[in-house]
Amino acid sequence: MANRYDIAIIGGGLVGASLACALAPLRLKIALLEAVPLRATAQPSYDDRTLALSASSCKILQGLGLWPALSGNATPIREIQVREYQRPGLVVLSPGDLGLDRFGHVLEARVFGGAVMDRVARIEGLDFLCPVSVTSVHTGDPLATIEYSSEGKTHRIETALLVGADGANSFVRESLGIEVEKHDYHQTAVICNITPEQDHRGRAFECFTSTGPFAVMPHVQGRCGLIWCASPERAAELTDLPEQEFLNLAHQHFGNHLGRFLKLGTRSSYPLRLVRALEDTRPGAVILGNAAHAIHPIGAQGFNLGLRDVAVLAELLWNESSKGAGAEFGSKALLDRYSNWRRQDHRETIAYSDGLARIFSNPSRLAATARTAGMFAHAFIPSLRRQLAVRAMGFRGRIPRLAMGESL
Repeated sequence: MANRYDIAIIGGGLVGASLACALAPLRLKIALLEAVPLRATAQPSYDDRTLALSASSCKILQGLGLWPALSGNATPIREIQVREYQRPGLVVLSPGDLGLDRFGHVLEARVFGGAVMDRVARIEGLDFLCPVSVTSVHTGDPLATIEYSSEGKTHRIETALLVGADGANSFVRESLGIEVEKHDYHQTAVICNITPEQDHRGRAFECFTSTGPFAVMPHVQGRCGLIWCASPERAAELTDLPEQEFLNLAHQHFGNHLGRFLKLGTRSSYPLRLVRALEDTRPGAVILGNAAHAIHPIGAQGFNLGLRDVAVLAELLWNESSKGAGAEFGSKALLDRYSNWRRQDHRETIAYSDGLARIFSNPSRLAATARTAGMFAHAFIPSLRRQLAVRAMGFRGRIPRLAMGESL
């Protein structure tokens, strides 16, 4: 006989594990299924990547009870400088324009992984199934079914709500027949930690180039997180360069804003593609995070968008749980409310990141002129800078209670 759960989350990465934490106080019966062993080097969510957490994301993590374990390793973003490589114009965003002292924080994904997995291990009523290979999912009335294999044996569970948080190549999304829009940017992000000669003072730098952004994010202990987007061929060369050659080239590309680059951490690389699901629900099932929208890292909105998915779904499930025994976590009404609530944020954030990625990779003179005009407009018109700052902080559209610092 199959084990039965209130909610089953497929994908134990950044977004799936965060949802499990959000639901922990409800004392529901939850299954969290993950394919990759937690400490495996192949685990993609908890690596050396730098997470730029918006102000709303930090509030969400506070509401999940995760922030106390993260704050000691989180670096405040006190200024954002935006420019285009080898062209005039500089936009400086200050949180003071909004009456705040920071835009958010920068955190290493590996640190986040340690904190969230420690929390998951202590959630009452949660079965963490890892490593397992999900082989089939089916929605039904009233229960969805999941089959998975572990240690050579096949298992079957049933759930009132199936949540797919299994990344851009989502097996759940494909199994549910949800179509996607895809775009290959023909760019690869080279990611690493570096130590500059000068103190970053909480400043984040984003330089737009024809092959994608070159971003330097403030980090703990004087380090910075570097995201260098290039063509796949060039990214392979950058990854294989000797350490000092890489540091010299990065300094030439970045300029002397922080002095020389002195030390280099482990380099990794990721191909950049847009993957956008045309729908995010099926009867008794929902997809969120990268399974619903894997976007370009320009503007650093990907994980923040996924956390807002978590905050909205958690709020709706909390409200549904107030019905007690009559709660229907996989009901069409609840999933329609989720989809309608998230539609505007998804559409605007995807359009923003995709639009920036495309216009800054456009080699035409007209596009270059438009980019320069846009830079100067943002530099000299305070209202445009405020709009950009509000977007960076994640406060747009209908905001979930967790993102406002309110308790569920």
